[in-house]
Amino acid sequence: MSTIDLEVQGMNCGSCVNHVTQALKPINGVDDVAVDLQSGHVRVSGTFDAGADHLVSALTSAGYPAKLAGDRAPPSQEDESAAAPKSGRGGCCCH
Repeated sequence: MSTIDLEVQGMNCGSCVNHVTQALKPINGVDDVAVDLQSGHVRVSGTFDAGADHLVSALTSAGYPAKLAGDRAPPSQEDESAAAPKSGRGGCCCH
């Protein structure tokens, strides 16, 4: 079993946790998604072969910019605004 830790931006509430989980669970081989809302970290476990890039892409497409935990500096404001949906803040429906 593989485990990948991600840093995810834009999570503000329980609905965000559900959206992040729903973005990752359908990926082939993902067995478990554990979201820590307070820290902005997501741990994905399973037997997936796709790697972190596929997980990051799924989250970014869902409106939650993400990167591999411990990876380089977070995206700049310009990068973040380009990745975020035009309505609301991040992928969150509460803003």
